Amino acid sequence: MFPALGVIVLILKTSLIMAYRPVFIYHGILTGADSMNHLVGRIQEMHPDTVVYNFQRFGGWSSLENAWHQVLEAQTNLKVICDLHPEEGINMIGYSQGGLLGRAVLQTYPDHCVKTFISLSSPQAGQFGDDFLHLIFPSLVAKTAYQLFYTYVGQHTSVANYWNDPHHQDLFEEFSIFLPYVNNRILSVNSTQFRDTLVRLDRLVLIGGPDDGVITPWESSHFSFYNQTYAVVPLHESEIYTEDLIGLKTLEESGRLHIIVRENVHHYQWHRKNDVIDSVILPYLD
Repeated sequence: MFPALGVIVLILKTSLIMAYRPVFIYHGILTGADSMNHLVGRIQEMHPDTVVYNFQRFGGWSSLENAWHQVLEAQTNLKVICDLHPEEGINMIGYSQGGLLGRAVLQTYPDHCVKTFISLSSPQAGQFGDDFLHLIFPSLVAKTAYQLFYTYVGQHTSVANYWNDPHHQDLFEEFSIFLPYVNNRILSVNSTQFRDTLVRLDRLVLIGGPDDGVITPWESSHFSFYNQTYAVVPLHESEIYTEDLIGLKTLEESGRLHIIVRENVHHYQWHRKNDVIDSVILPYLD
């Protein structure tokens, strides 16, 4: 009897080890949880029995609410999930705006349980471009959008919170209440925490590509951005990396930063095409 019991215990332990971690998914702007259903289904098809939490809040127009409000509210949801999985932890996928806000959720939650964070085509270094802007504000143009976004009123919207105009960096630092802080470009009482919480990750996966068509520049998905002449400063030459402001350099030097470039993928295909999901997302969900 006892040898048989030992075999059962061994099988249970093995099944726990081989089981996939739960996944928390954070949707993009002007959409909602429904838009991520294909990704949810593909994960569960390829990784059977995976528990997936598809973030239900801030769908549609409410996704334009102030970024800090969304982050702090989403943090309450993540805490509930972490309380359910205190031992094994979870993996997290943030798509588009959800990747930026999801990253900020981790930075404001020192004891988060996230092991792998996947940023799926997200404006991690900010956004600047007409194509994206016209999806939400058809009458605005990138050249003059700062006149609205870099104001007290403008900062009530999420897009304004990460709008990064390379020609008005003084106003960006003066008025933007979100991106300069979560990227530790402006130091605050939370700067050490903002860095330490990311360094706690087992893996940070940054995914983007040149045919995205929405994130502008597309390299923002890898924390690269324009300088004043519209040349993109590579990640490894950027201040956020060289000064290790949020731990990107530390993560890379320890083999925990994964930068993925995938061509021929439009912004709306990252979470809807099986071959893309299978090649750039599933390998990082263990």
